Amino acid sequence: MLTHDQDGFRRAGRPHRIVSGALHYFRVHPELWEDRLTRLRAMGANTVDTYVPWNFHESAPGKADFTGWRDVGRFLRIAQGLGLDAIVRPGPYICAEWDFGGLPARLLALDGLHLRCSDPRFQAEVDGWFDQLVPELLPLLAGRGGPVVAVQIENEYGSYGDDTRYRAHVERALVERGVDCLLFTADGAEDAMLQGGTVPGRLATATFGARPTERLDTLRRYQRTGPLAAMEYWIGWFDHWGDDHHVRAVEDAAGSLDELLASGASVNLYMAHGGTNFGFWAGANHTGSRPGEPGYQPTVTSYDYDAPIGEAGELTPKFHAFREVIGRYVPLPELPLPEPRPRLAPALAVPAGTAPLLDALDALTDGPGPVHRPAPEPMEKLGQSHGMIHYRTSVTGPRPAMPIRIDGLGDRAYVFADGEPLGILDRNSPDEGLDLAVGPSGAVLDVLVRAQGRVNYGPLLDDRKGIWRGVRHGHQHLFEWEIRPLPLTDLTVLDWARAPVPAPPSHRPASHRPAFHRFTHHVPAPADGFLDVSGWATGLVWLNGFLLGHYDTPRGPQRTLYAPGPLWRAGTNEIVVLELERPGAELPVRDAPDLGPAKTVTLD
Repeated sequence: MLTHDQDGFRRAGRPHRIVSGALHYFRVHPELWEDRLTRLRAMGANTVDTYVPWNFHESAPGKADFTGWRDVGRFLRIAQGLGLDAIVRPGPYICAEWDFGGLPARLLALDGLHLRCSDPRFQAEVDGWFDQLVPELLPLLAGRGGPVVAVQIENEYGSYGDDTRYRAHVERALVERGVDCLLFTADGAEDAMLQGGTVPGRLATATFGARPTERLDTLRRYQRTGPLAAMEYWIGWFDHWGDDHHVRAVEDAAGSLDELLASGASVNLYMAHGGTNFGFWAGANHTGSRPGEPGYQPTVTSYDYDAPIGEAGELTPKFHAFREVIGRYVPLPELPLPEPRPRLAPALAVPAGTAPLLDALDALTDGPGPVHRPAPEPMEKLGQSHGMIHYRTSVTGPRPAMPIRIDGLGDRAYVFADGEPLGILDRNSPDEGLDLAVGPSGAVLDVLVRAQGRVNYGPLLDDRKGIWRGVRHGHQHLFEWEIRPLPLTDLTVLDWARAPVPAPPSHRPASHRPAFHRFTHHVPAPADGFLDVSGWATGLVWLNGFLLGHYDTPRGPQRTLYAPGPLWRAGTNEIVVLELERPGAELPVRDAPDLGPAKTVTLD
C-alpha cells in the first residue's frame, strides 16, 4: 500500500516517489487502452491517474454501467499488468473540461437543488453514486491486491466553495463504503483555494503549471509535514472554439518538471495523454458577463492538450524531453519505445445522399411524439441530456416586423418562419434580435437549438440546455409550444433517398438549412484516420454510427476530427455529417491531424 510519514511517501514500506500521468479511459477507445498505457509506462511513469465521470456511467437515475467503454476495472487491471499503480479521482465532480464537470444533467431538472454543497438532496445523490461506484473499486484497492494506491476527495473544491460539512460528507461516504487507501485533496496553490478545499487529517496536494518552488511553498503552509505533490502539473492546455490551438514550449514544460522533481516532490502530469472529447462530452467555460467578452466558451472535440503522448498516440518531442527528465529521478523501465500506429491513406469519402433535418423531426424525436407545454422548457426538464431540441409555435397576424428574442438560450438557435430561415441567435449575443413580420394568415415559428458542452468549471455550473426562460416577439411572450427532444442517438431512421446537395459557393451566405450528409469510404484494413471538416461550417460527425464529436470550422481552431482505428472496419464504412449552416463540397480522409494555428501559452 501507499502510505506517508513526515519524510515522504512509502510504498510497501520503502521510500517512494510518485511519477504519474493523467490518462482518462473515457477519452480513449477501449481497444487502445493498453497501447496508451504502454506509452505512458515507456515515458517513465510509475502511476496512472484517472477521473471517473459520474455522468459517463449513469445510464438512468440510480443505475450505472461499468461495461465496455465504461469498464474502469478493466482499464485499471491493464495498468497493473504493465507495472503501473493507479490514482482514482471519483468526484462526484471532476471538472476535466468534461460536460457539467461529470455531474449528471438530470440534476439541473431538480428545482432548488444546490450543487456541490451540504444540501441534503445533493448529498443523497452523491451517496447514490458512491453506492454504485465504490463496490467496483474495492477489489482494485492496493490493500486487496489491486493497483489503486490513492483516491481523491472531490476535486479542486476550493476553486468553487468552502463548505466544510460537504467535504467531510464526501470523505465519510468513501470511508464508510470501505475505501481504506490513501485519501487526499487537490487544489490550486493559492491560500483561498487551499483553505476552501482541504480536509483535516488528509493529505493536501496542489495543482499548477509553473513556478514549482513558489507553489510548493504555498502548499507547505497547509501540508506542514509529509510529502509534497503536484497532483496536476499542467504540461499544456486545452482549446476553446474561437481561439487558437494552445501549445506549451517543450523547454519550458520540461524545465519546470525538472525543478519540481529536483525539489523532492511527487508529480502527476496533466495530461500525459489527453485523448478525445468524443460524442457530446466536451465541456465549456464561462467567463461571466463582461462586455465585449465571449462569456460562454465551449471546449473543442480534441483533448490533445499538447501532451507528450498525442491524441492519436504520437510520441512527441515533449515525450522524449520528459522521459529524459524523469530518468534523472526514477529508474526508467526496460521497454522499447512503442512504434507509431498505422494510418489510413489520404482519400476522399464518396457522397451517398442527404436528409434535411427539419423533414426528419418526427423520426428523430425521442418518445412517441412532441410534448406540449405552455412555455419552452429546457432539455433537462424533459429528461434529455444531450443533442438538439426543437420548439414550434404559431404567431398570429398581421403584425409589423418586430425582433424575435430568446431569454435563457443554451446554446445556439436556428430560427425559421414558415419553414424559411430567419437567422441564428447565440447565447453570447442575446440582444441581437431577428426581425419577423407576420402576414394576415399568421406564421409557424420553428426554433432548433443546438447544445454544446455544459460549463464544467467555476461558479456558473447550472448551465441548462435548450430554452429555459422564454421566447418573445417584440415585448410579447409566445406561448403554446410543441417540443421535440432530439438526442440524435439513432440515425438509422433517416431517409437517404435524396440526391446529395451541392455546396454553395464560398462567397454565398450560409443557407441555415440543417441537413445530414451521408458518405461512404472503403478501407482495406482498419487504421487511425482524421476526417477533414475544414471545408464545412459547423455540426457533428458520426463514423459507423459512433459520434466523433463537434466541429466549428469558422471559429476554429480544430480542422480535423480523430477517427481511431477500432471504429473503422475493413470494407465499406459510413460517415454522416450533420451540417447546420453551410455544407462542404467534399469530405477528405487524412493521415495526420490539423488542430489549427498554434499559440504558445505561458502557464502560471
